[in-house]
Amino acid sequence: MSEAPFSFDTGAATDTGRVRDHNEDRYFVSPPSGVWLVADGMGGHEAGDFASQTIADSAASIGRPSSAPDLQARFNDRIAIAHDLIRQQSARRGGATIGATLVALLIFDRHFACIWCGDSRIYLLRDGQFRQVTSDHTEVQELLRSGAITPEQAAVWPRRNVITRAIGVAERPMTEEVYGALAAGDTFLLCSDGLTEHVAEQEMTAMLQGHTAQEACNRLVDLTLSRGARDNVTVVVVRCLPQGAYGNPPGRAGGGDQWQLDG
Repeated sequence: MSEAPFSFDTGAATDTGRVRDHNEDRYFVSPPSGVWLVADGMGGHEAGDFASQTIADSAASIGRPSSAPDLQARFNDRIAIAHDLIRQQSARRGGATIGATLVALLIFDRHFACIWCGDSRIYLLRDGQFRQVTSDHTEVQELLRSGAITPEQAAVWPRRNVITRAIGVAERPMTEEVYGALAAGDTFLLCSDGLTEHVAEQEMTAMLQGHTAQEACNRLVDLTLSRGARDNVTVVVVRCLPQGAYGNPPGRAGGGDQWQLDG
């Protein structure tokens, strides 16, 4: 078997924040499996915790995939299992709404997939360009997409935090996916909405460019806390490096094609 083309500098950090009394966010990172995810629970104490923890626990059983399609099949299977377990918990609670948003990065060889449901996000920093890969599943995003409101109106829309999808809520998992080819130096940022409420994209970019993955996570969480952190905040950073370059400072390390995202 040939050597994998990339190694990964991975960081992760989470905090309850300044207002909430418990943390319903969970993250899971497993470079050997090629899986990184963030889940943000909803449904109140214990219920939201259960939903996000169930997703993380299910992903932990993926193991080592044999191909990119195998990895995606394993991941989707685990999310379906988590979805059913969350719905069973909802039924035991009399039909209470229980669920969790999800963002996941899957990597195998030179390929990646971003899978999401809800308003947690994945960004990608490539060649100095920072771009949101995911698209929020929220009421305000649907209004923006249809042209019913302007970006300026969206920023102050009273229901801007109302999500339209979550794992465990609908009859089946309603995830969305995009795919692409990896390039050395690619840096992914996965986060719950506790980060994006307080930190601008240019600030995220600066943190990613100037620090290792773990340092970037720590600094982004600290910045969120300094601004009031009204929600739980979770950040996962994944930097793709050529084999043998693990832990090097961030930066462009090799040739890569332009964006190749489908969907």
